[in-house]
Amino acid sequence: MTTRAVLPTHATRPPVPALGTGRRILRAVALAATVPYLALKTAWVAGSHLGIPEGSVLRESGPVVVVANTATLAMDACLIVLVLVLTRPWGMRVPGWLLTVPVFVATGLLTPILIGFPGQTLLRALGFGAAEAVRAAREPFLDPWVFTVVYGGFTVQGLALAGLFVPYARERWGGRGLGAPGRRLPSPTGVVAGAAAALGVVVGAVYLYWAFGGTAGLSAGRIAEYSAEAGVVSAVHGVCASAAGVGAALLARGASHRARWPLGLTWVGGSAAAAWGCWMLTMHLGLDFGPTDPPTAMIMLTLAGQTLTGLLAAAVLVRYLGSNRAA
Repeated sequence: MTTRAVLPTHATRPPVPALGTGRRILRAVALAATVPYLALKTAWVAGSHLGIPEGSVLRESGPVVVVANTATLAMDACLIVLVLVLTRPWGMRVPGWLLTVPVFVATGLLTPILIGFPGQTLLRALGFGAAEAVRAAREPFLDPWVFTVVYGGFTVQGLALAGLFVPYARERWGGRGLGAPGRRLPSPTGVVAGAAAALGVVVGAVYLYWAFGGTAGLSAGRIAEYSAEAGVVSAVHGVCASAAGVGAALLARGASHRARWPLGLTWVGGSAAAAWGCWMLTMHLGLDFGPTDPPTAMIMLTLAGQTLTGLLAAAVLVRYLGSNRAA
């Protein structure tokens, strides 16, 4: 009796889940939300002063500003590719690390905006933005509409991206290890998590101190620029750094209950701390602030601690997900 080998064909592969109407709408919204920012950045790279008032330091664009505009233009363009990966059949074949790393970075860059921009908008609606408006008129940087267009677009992008990634992850990985009961991670990982927790609490405390008007460690220019809206930004960074440390500690400790909250805290807080800490640290090292308002040593140390907190939390996150897959 002879047997005939059956070769795997396209017909025997698991079917790719159909894209529902809701996700089609989210895809269209996410792609449309990138257009204003891409158009504005393209104009700036080409030398246009659209949205940049007379007297703004951005009118004297040096190589660092050009490089920054080009980099952020490329980053937002990458979001288009990411949206297509999450909504096209071929996206299921993209290596996991090649997808999760950009999503982690995008989460980190967009989360503070998703929290901070609505908070600043609320403060202005309540009448707490008058001092900021006076300062903007005295020291112009960008036209007010630019902030609304840019950060409004980022807010829409962040919400749409989250709405696309969650069902994609569920369909591709089936939730394996995501929120499963945690097991205590090996001792070295526990040490890393403890360092992330300690550093996150310290960085978070410093940011919250500045958010409520503290002046220690700040330059005279930073103190003069303080406003309620600036306080919101500091508070958001402080909360994200603290969340990264707390989430990492909870993941490393393990527990019998489901780990969705610790996993979410580590992912969101760690990505925000790493992405924004690294970005601002790079900008401070590259920009020439002149003799009047250079970043202080305290600011640089805080940014370095913020970045390190995010990286340590990311290391714990990788170890946690790896141990759950192995189990």
